[in-house]
Amino acid sequence: MPQHPVNELTHRLIPSPAGRLHVVEQGSGPLVLLVHGFPESWYSWRHQLPALAAAGYRAAAVDVRGYGRSSRPAATDAYRMLELVADNVAVVHALGERTAVVVGHDWGSAVAANSALTRPDVFRAVAMLSVPYAPRGGPRPSTIFASMGGDEQFYVSYFQEPGRAEAEIEPDVRGWLAGFYAALSADTMPAAGRPDPHFVGPGGTLRDRFPAHRLPGWLSEADLDVYAGEFERTGLSGALARYRAMDRDWEDLADHDGAPITQPSLFIGGGLDASTTWMADAIGAFPATLPGLSSSHILDGCGHWLQQERPAETNRILTDWLAALPKSAC
Repeated sequence: MPQHPVNELTHRLIPSPAGRLHVVEQGSGPLVLLVHGFPESWYSWRHQLPALAAAGYRAAAVDVRGYGRSSRPAATDAYRMLELVADNVAVVHALGERTAVVVGHDWGSAVAANSALTRPDVFRAVAMLSVPYAPRGGPRPSTIFASMGGDEQFYVSYFQEPGRAEAEIEPDVRGWLAGFYAALSADTMPAAGRPDPHFVGPGGTLRDRFPAHRLPGWLSEADLDVYAGEFERTGLSGALARYRAMDRDWEDLADHDGAPITQPSLFIGGGLDASTTWMADAIGAFPATLPGLSSSHILDGCGHWLQQERPAETNRILTDWLAALPKSAC
């Protein structure tokens, strides 16, 4: 694949339904929109921006509303999935484009998938990292999550209680983030048989089960400083609001119950990521739910933060997939 000249990162603030969105760009060519997950920022794509630019694409990583330098609306309803889709559309149009390929990780994977599902006129192809596509359906999400874990509480239910996670995290944002990242990373996650960091014990907190004083290999002290600095400035409520809007998503997307995504698509998961193992049925259903799937990759020995844990491999898969897309999809 020919290498293209790579310019410096360009930061810009653009108008959106949220108020403003912070976008970081690199390169020129067909637009590839990168959407991060929890608890991250545009910086999670630091390895992909130059690689995509070198491959001939205009890569744009957004701070999702509630994060970083983007607006942080107060109302939980402002973090509904359809609002985040509208933000993605606003980015594409503000950058002077009519269409884009959308790539998402973690919550960003769900946002990317629903962007493709509900706005196929704008998003011509979609790549999902870590979290596979699962169409809307079944009981309310809060009902499902509340039934998990027995005497323990699933982390999503824990996050859905206003103020509870903030009270745990915000006295020591840097330490909490370090533990959370380590708990879901291949080289630092708790060994099999140890208490699961996705659940909270009675009267406990999530960080009770985080690895102590260990950074994963992909995360330097300087990287952690970037993440911690953003959340120490903004707080966590905007980021956590995404979890608190899930039942509203279930209502908003009722007309898309069971709907497939038909555009060209890609999935990359980590072999040691709970999102891959818990949602194995969703991956197995891809022939029906993602009829345009080009390829699906499970990275052996990789945890949740795959584009940071395995940047070279992720970049190769992404750029090969993009290069093979029909011209009409770019």
